[in-house]
Amino acid sequence: MLVRIVKMSFEPEHIDTFMANFHSAKKSIRNFEGCRYLELYRDQNEANIFFTYSYWEDQSFIETYRNSELFKKVWSQTKPLFNDEPQAWSVDKIVSLP
Repeated sequence: MLVRIVKMSFEPEHIDTFMANFHSAKKSIRNFEGCRYLELYRDQNEANIFFTYSYWEDQSFIETYRNSELFKKVWSQTKPLFNDEPQAWSVDKIVSLP
């Protein structure tokens, strides 16, 4: 299992657009082959900073998603809204306590 963490910073006036776009795409992203989990977080101190956490079976599924029409559509709607470069990490889950 691979966890993908993406940090995104938006122009404040574009937050509502991002949220609407995310809500319309979230089920498709979550149901994409290999995606096992998806969450969206918002920073408590800087309301224009968001994080997505997604769990993938392995890196090949992320690559398939990144080359998909779904990703291209989501990214083309999201990228113009940023006010800083997004950051992304792929990490291995070591410990999880339910």
